[in-house]
Amino acid sequence: MTDERFEELEKKREEAKLGGGEERIKRQHDQGKLTARERVDKLLDPGSFVEIDEFVVHRETGFGMEEKQILGDGVITGYGTIDGRKVYIFSQDFTVFGGSLSEMYGLKIVKIMDLAMSTGAPVIGLNDGAGARVQEGVKALASYAWIFYRNTIASGVVPQISAILGPCAGGAVYSPAVTDFTLMVKDKSYMFITGPEVIKTVTGEEVTFEELGGAMTHNSVSGVASFLSEDEEDCFSQIKTLLSYIPSNNLEDPPRIDTGHASDDFDESIDEVVPEDPNVPYDMRDVVTKVVDNGEFFEVHEYWAKNMIVGFARFDGRSVGIVGNNPAHLAGTLDINASDKCSRFVRFCDAFNIPIITFMDVPGYLPGTAQEWGGIIRHGAKILYAFSEATVPKITIITRKAYGGAYDVMSSKHIGADLVYAWPNSEIAVMGPDGAINIIFRKEIKAAKNKEKKRAELVKEYRERFANPYIAAGLGYIDKVIFPRETRSLICKGLDALASKRQSRPPKKHGNIPL
Repeated sequence: MTDERFEELEKKREEAKLGGGEERIKRQHDQGKLTARERVDKLLDPGSFVEIDEFVVHRETGFGMEEKQILGDGVITGYGTIDGRKVYIFSQDFTVFGGSLSEMYGLKIVKIMDLAMSTGAPVIGLNDGAGARVQEGVKALASYAWIFYRNTIASGVVPQISAILGPCAGGAVYSPAVTDFTLMVKDKSYMFITGPEVIKTVTGEEVTFEELGGAMTHNSVSGVASFLSEDEEDCFSQIKTLLSYIPSNNLEDPPRIDTGHASDDFDESIDEVVPEDPNVPYDMRDVVTKVVDNGEFFEVHEYWAKNMIVGFARFDGRSVGIVGNNPAHLAGTLDINASDKCSRFVRFCDAFNIPIITFMDVPGYLPGTAQEWGGIIRHGAKILYAFSEATVPKITIITRKAYGGAYDVMSSKHIGADLVYAWPNSEIAVMGPDGAINIIFRKEIKAAKNKEKKRAELVKEYRERFANPYIAAGLGYIDKVIFPRETRSLICKGLDALASKRQSRPPKKHGNIPL
């Protein structure tokens, strides 16, 4: 082969690496953003990236586009490894037509998604683009739809992770919305279907980019984003940590590692975490970090629906999904957002063979017209659907309150929990003592000379008789009443016992979750 051919290949590769050119690369750096290729190199193991379709160009001939062909056409695609595990990746290049998606650009992404599906590896999308390429019209829209379709078909088969590292608007937002986890970077990421100018024209509302679709907005208000990153480096670190807890596909188990934390090594201070007064709040994270391996809890949706916590941790090296009511916020009640947060996380864990550990302290559903009119019945039903549908090992710890229908839906024995443990101070009843005696003993309280004294006596009697774990334990609804210090050891042993669990469901196309 001639030297000229080698030189031609080398020249094209160098051209492809430049994307939109040095001036636009400088502009990207001036904005505090890495280029598409730099992001791939930062995220993947050194030297592992294999690029696919680096010489693809668009085939649009209108609007003078035939004179503006850039190798790669605005997206870097290929595969590599993260901590030695194979992943497929696409990285949108804002220096090429503002990262806008064309027909060929979309087909590049579709190709690596198909490869990920057929080989059983996660798909990671690094998003930084201006939406559909206007010059291509419906061809660009078709490519978006091909991507959306594959996002949907891949859901529950391979993990899909979206990092928003710049603007993501219009049709571009739907793909991240279907993926399993979305990460956004402070002051750099934006997601919205219609921008501030359109909103002002149509509704008269004035809103900034940050208020409308910034990283904190989607992490704390809308719940669209799963993680908030300080910068791109932090974002890539979070992706690596996330991948360490989950399998590469739905036919594998999550990685098990040696954490160096013995299963019988417990923190005695856990006995003191839950206050004696049932009305005093505490943070459920304090319980979780005292029982999981090395106190490491990788929280998902940290800033949204804070009355519910979800995330990943390990017990004796086994990866688990953690779900818990958080009495530090709204008393740990279930509301619309907490229901959505919990049910989606539970379904992800079930899809990818990750055992679910539930920490229950729930006084009920949040009352109010806003909740009822907002559909708390429909949203709340998602939790019981998700837990009932899940066939992975499920272990539940009742740390304090377990009241009413909220007790039922938070992975109780009645909807399929394999093992249920309760701490001695737990209260399992239809409702709290104060509310219960007002209903049961309404006439007695009304007739009493000293109503407050009578009410106090009845509350004490009800609490001693019903607000404890022993009636439920006597009925077999609780497998064991335990000291808090026994929690870690029993979860580790339970996971060992349930490791070979096999459970099937009636044949059907799919259920109809109350969306």
